[in-house]
Amino acid sequence: MKFKSALFCLLTALCLMLVGCGADNNQSNGKEAKDGSVSIVTTFYPMYIDAINITKGVEGVTVTNMTKPQTGCLHDYQLTTADMKILEKGDILIANGAGMESFLEKVIKEQKHLKVIDSSRGIQLLKENGEENPHVWLSITDNIQQIKNITDQLKDADPKHAEAYQANADAYIKKLEALKKEMHDALDKVPNKEIVTFHEAFPYFAKEFGLKIIAVVEREPGTEPSPAELQGVIEQVKPLTTKVLFTEPQYSPDAAKTIARETGAKIYVLDPVVTGEANEGAIDAYLVTMRKNMETLKEALK
Repeated sequence: MKFKSALFCLLTALCLMLVGCGADNNQSNGKEAKDGSVSIVTTFYPMYIDAINITKGVEGVTVTNMTKPQTGCLHDYQLTTADMKILEKGDILIANGAGMESFLEKVIKEQKHLKVIDSSRGIQLLKENGEENPHVWLSITDNIQQIKNITDQLKDADPKHAEAYQANADAYIKKLEALKKEMHDALDKVPNKEIVTFHEAFPYFAKEFGLKIIAVVEREPGTEPSPAELQGVIEQVKPLTTKVLFTEPQYSPDAAKTIARETGAKIYVLDPVVTGEANEGAIDAYLVTMRKNMETLKEALK
């Protein structure tokens, strides 16, 4: 009996040791060691579009957009409890960078397990009044560089799927290069180049296609311009040969309507590609929206 009891105790101890070793191994290697999956989180819609194109069809890789479909640009965005829960479950976070996500420092500090990818790394940023403009994805050239940056950093973070990421990125870049040529063919020829935009989302777009932004309706999106600011824009629009204003679908057009009444300007809509549903249909959202912007500009500036 003593021998059986001692043998039972020895076997129990060995089992406990094995269970303990297994638990430590899972904890140190993280989620990938347990099921081989990779969870990617994107900060907002343009990054989501890039990510689902790069990861298309890659087994075990999921992409979740952190912010709600109607959020738009992340100017002064405050993280929610729901956002933090999404980040806790993620392995990789893809951000626009260039100052768009002011909350990144907090994320890096509190979510130490998260690999953060900066998609704007190395891109020459435009400045106004000493502040860098983060809307780089609206230049197709810069968006292509963002795709390359994301792909390179994804391959480092997840070498198992490196070949698939690269193949997908190459295919998507070909589509973007074709779009860029198509838009240059259409917009390089427009006779009028001066435009008034709703907020400071379009300087990279304007630089890409040789347009000149002479005024901005709302310097701070979602904040109505003061009477003095409104009058300033009106005075800039009045002498234009082609009087056009471009609003954005994400914001109220009321200020633009006031300017239009005072100047006789026509109002059109340009979409900065910052809102949309996070689903399979989003894979072509950038291509579709930029082509729509092209057609709008052709009509407005003819």
